[in-house]
Amino acid sequence: MNADIEGSTKINPWHERRLGEDKLRRNDHRSPFQRDRARILHSAAFRRLQAKTQVHGIGMNDFFRTRLTHSLEVSQIGTGIAAQLKRKFPDIEQLLDSMSLIESLCLAHDIGHPPFGHGGEVALNYMMRHHGGFEGNGQTFRILARLEPYTEYWGMNLTRRTLLGVLKYPALYSQLHVDLGHPEITSHRQLRPSQWPSVKGLFNDDKDIFDWVLSGLSVNDRNRFITIKNSTNQHYPHHRTQYKSFDCSIMELADDIAYAVHDLEDAIVMGIVTPLQWQQDVADKLSQSNDPWLTHEFTHIADKLFSHQHHLRKDAIGTLVNGFVTAINIEQDDKFDEPLLKYNASLEPDFAIALHTLKQFVYKYVIRKPEMQMLEYKGQQIVMELFEAFESDPQRLLPLNTQERWLHAKENNLNPMRIIADYISGMTDEFAGKLHQQLFGPKSSGIFEISLER
Repeated sequence: MNADIEGSTKINPWHERRLGEDKLRRNDHRSPFQRDRARILHSAAFRRLQAKTQVHGIGMNDFFRTRLTHSLEVSQIGTGIAAQLKRKFPDIEQLLDSMSLIESLCLAHDIGHPPFGHGGEVALNYMMRHHGGFEGNGQTFRILARLEPYTEYWGMNLTRRTLLGVLKYPALYSQLHVDLGHPEITSHRQLRPSQWPSVKGLFNDDKDIFDWVLSGLSVNDRNRFITIKNSTNQHYPHHRTQYKSFDCSIMELADDIAYAVHDLEDAIVMGIVTPLQWQQDVADKLSQSNDPWLTHEFTHIADKLFSHQHHLRKDAIGTLVNGFVTAINIEQDDKFDEPLLKYNASLEPDFAIALHTLKQFVYKYVIRKPEMQMLEYKGQQIVMELFEAFESDPQRLLPLNTQERWLHAKENNLNPMRIIADYISGMTDEFAGKLHQQLFGPKSSGIFEISLER
């Protein structure tokens, strides 16, 4: 059945929603995944991505990407990957029968990221260290399945397959967390991100939703899908998940390509990276690749990438994206029965090396640039001080609707601190900054100048 066309009345478990729906809307012939895409596009959480920066700009520059434009580019790349795979692997065409599904995953993948990027995530994770931690992908799952007020209790009430597709790390915090034994800081200004890495998984608070998603799998598939392994990375000591769904593997590749290539474009335009740095860190390495296409392109592409002629740079960026998209194959794991788990999309080895090299280049010269880290550090401080203020007297400082959620969690033996994390993580960079100024700035804004309700 083509999932982008209204099919038979037989119930497909991957089309099921946690809350049954019978909206009976006039002449509505959309597929389940077209409905999911519409709910994501029209959500407040998605709109807020326009005010969350992907790569912070230095000074006045309206060119660089936000998380919204990044998500749109990921969606475009994701559907390009799906179209390529559909043509190259006709035997599994039935798994690629909905571009709306891939669009939904790509549009939603960053929806849970807090203000100020990694700085905000580190801050919330530290403030939630005794209450289940914080991580952006876990928050994405929580927003989609619980928080966004499309329904009263079940968030956007998306299909089971869409929720499976956003599970980059299918395990709970309690299964993955490793106590690192670091002493708690005595001042917010002393927090070092390297000492408090977020657990890449789901929050224990959302176990019921996670269980519902996994109920579409056999017992054997479920048990294998959620298995974890000890980390061998000295920079990331927590346990790791091992598997993801086919849909998720496409989304993750699209995200990596957009991050590596499009963020590189921002860095070039803003003058953050130079041709010499490119030559030393990228071209010299990749011009020795075993793949002839990579060898040729990375020997010659710098002239276009760093050209002052916009159309030449755009052509180079398009060439890189196309190179990666067309170098994706499908791996098969026959230990799974469910086709959505049995197959995963993956880059050819030489192209995987090339993508990693580009990502490391962006990380080294853009993300780790001291000016960028100062902005991240400032955001980190803002988020921690906001959390501390709300935690000190929630029923005084939180907006009324959030107070009600906090009180409900407290009275029902849930996790009230998660409510504070939900509120702060949903803020845009600008809103968080204004609210911090309202609470702590020497010159307070007028009382009606900022609306607290979300």
